[in-house]
Amino acid sequence: MAHTVLVVPVPALESYIRGRWEHYDAAWVSRDPAFTHAHITALAPFLPTPSEEDLARVAAIARATAAFEFDLDEVTAFPDGIVHVVPEPAAPFAALTAALWQAFPDCPPYAGEYADVVPHLTLDRLARDVSIASVTADLAGTLPLRTRAERLELHRYAEGDCRVLATWSLTGAAAPVSAPA
Repeated sequence: MAHTVLVVPVPALESYIRGRWEHYDAAWVSRDPAFTHAHITALAPFLPTPSEEDLARVAAIARATAAFEFDLDEVTAFPDGIVHVVPEPAAPFAALTAALWQAFPDCPPYAGEYADVVPHLTLDRLARDVSIASVTADLAGTLPLRTRAERLELHRYAEGDCRVLATWSLTGAAAPVSAPA
């Protein structure tokens, strides 16, 4: 089923994440060279067919958000088995999600499934041959990583047709949009 997602791409981990997608389900590997499988979700699911007005609201949020540096270090797992890494600091990502959700109240993060939304980059899923230790070992030459959030992208996910629909630079001159207290 097709859906859209607003993401902050993390190109430094693209090779690893794309490889995991190819391992699990090649039909969901994008042929779009602009598409970044490695990302931190800003808001998902997003609107199935955003209007020009919707895209303008996203653009305004991107313009109000300054690019920022963050670190990816410790591989961990959620109770449901999703192996991931949490960005430090996580607050700019949480603030971006909060701003997008405020602008699109009909799009709660992860469809409202989780009470506590934790910004993260999904790496894999625990399985017989996948553990926190094995993923940490796989990424030993890559993590820890200091990188920069520079853009927000609208991705479309559909079997055989994953692609970038829009891209906005994070250009705010001040600190990133702050999360409500």
